[in-house]
Amino acid sequence: MDSAGTISGAHALLRTLRRMGVEKIFASPGSDWAPLWEALAMPSAREEFPEYLSSRHEETALAMASGYAKSTGKLPAVVLHTTVGALHATMGMRAALHERIPMVLLAGESITFGERPGYGIGPQWLRLLADVGGPARLVSPCVKWSFGLNDSALLAATVERACRIATSAPGGPAFVSIPTEFLMDSHPEEAARSSAPVRNPAADPAALDELAQMLCAAKRPVILTEELGKDPAAVERLVELAETLGAPVFDAWQPGYMNFPRGHSLYGGVAPDMKALLEESDLLFCVETVVPAHPPALLSGSRTRVAFLGEDPLHTHLPYWGFRNDLSIAGALEPSLALLCERIARALPKGSRSAIAREWTERNAKSNEQWREKGRAGGTAARIESAWIGHELNAVLPEGAIVVDETITHRHDVLRQLERLAPGGFISASYGGLGMGIGTALGAKVARPARTVVATIGDGAFFYNPVIASFGAAQELKLPLLVVLFNNAGYLSQKLDVVREYPDGWAVRSKQFAGLSIAPRPDYPALARAFGGYGETVERPADARPALLRGLDAVSKGNLALIEMVLAPAVG
Repeated sequence: MDSAGTISGAHALLRTLRRMGVEKIFASPGSDWAPLWEALAMPSAREEFPEYLSSRHEETALAMASGYAKSTGKLPAVVLHTTVGALHATMGMRAALHERIPMVLLAGESITFGERPGYGIGPQWLRLLADVGGPARLVSPCVKWSFGLNDSALLAATVERACRIATSAPGGPAFVSIPTEFLMDSHPEEAARSSAPVRNPAADPAALDELAQMLCAAKRPVILTEELGKDPAAVERLVELAETLGAPVFDAWQPGYMNFPRGHSLYGGVAPDMKALLEESDLLFCVETVVPAHPPALLSGSRTRVAFLGEDPLHTHLPYWGFRNDLSIAGALEPSLALLCERIARALPKGSRSAIAREWTERNAKSNEQWREKGRAGGTAARIESAWIGHELNAVLPEGAIVVDETITHRHDVLRQLERLAPGGFISASYGGLGMGIGTALGAKVARPARTVVATIGDGAFFYNPVIASFGAAQELKLPLLVVLFNNAGYLSQKLDVVREYPDGWAVRSKQFAGLSIAPRPDYPALARAFGGYGETVERPADARPALLRGLDAVSKGNLALIEMVLAPAVG
């Protein structure tokens, strides 16, 4: 408290965040946040303000906020250094924008550059940290809403507004740059304006009537999803819908969550060849699906009707979205699905779809057994294969475990083996850019401290992660984590393209470009040991499960663990 009836701007900021439901602040700050630290050190800070978690790297801070939000559905705040810190964080901002992850982002700023006496603004501001328009202008393309605070009197109301914008549909990151001077200013203790959340409505009832009629009229409907699992309650509704329709549920190419119970008889796994699936269905129902098929013309050439339901079904942040759709409905997912289930349950007699449900059950059981056999077969191979790692990980994961994945070429082999994960138990950490996996896993651990969190990551993605900062955060914040590193000695996603397009070309013959030469193998486990954790390298299939168990044992004792799985080098 500054004086009778007033508080500092930093105090007002923290109080506003807490009132708006923010429980965690993930931070990688700079010297511009001294007033915030002073407020956080107050005796009343623990009860009055959100918890402050520092990670020493902007990408880690954004990734932790993302993993926390994906695991809880709660709104996090992120505190960043001005300009350069905000730019470091833009990859994470872009991912949150496209994945529709609500978070409020705050960067420091200066507007007086030392000209106002008594504020201690250093020379670094004008020489090193200033840009025309400030950080709000720099990050604007990567966030849902961006504003440079221009008057101290607007601080509390602007932060409140940013929180509400972030959580309104479609969700996303809202950014505010706040001058250090405003944090140091005295503010009157204002009456609270509004902490009420924005209520995102269910879809239009008439549109849901039309969709229900389409689904009931279809003889062989198929359900496709990518991001429904962000809301576990929506997963329950999708199970109800699939069972009533006797319709199978497939994950599309890039599933972001555990969208449907893996052990359910109607779960078909990651979608097989979409062309074949379209040929045997008469309605494709896409629920929170970004890319149902590739290329987009595949839907245009199909006779199958296509319907979309989602928070932002037209995907307004994408420059092109050319998928044919016969019906497209926007609405909050869980309430919309609840209303849809009611309509279909009234229209379809109970058990009327049992025959088609049995057909899909038999088909899915056969397909799933083929994938299990592929996983088991890896145990007899000379070198470790991705499916074998997924098979062994599936066998040893504790109940309630969360897997955060940042693999690319290994992803489907691993995903198809992880049958024991429950809704909320899987999170994808890459959205077109690598470097978020370890931080996202740390955020999931902050959200669910009692649950085991495993990060599966490729050696290429591992290089993009701020590993030292992230491992330091794991140690400092006491966030035990198991990292399973898939090492195929290079960037397989690069190799595949050049080998496919130019199999006899100069790049393949010379191995000069596109990562075709075998990369040197660093001592990855030493990085975990450097932070007091456990590290081990595995080269034989038979050693995979014992190593995973040793890693999980280390995590159960509160330590970081890294298990490097050495795969056959992916060259040529």
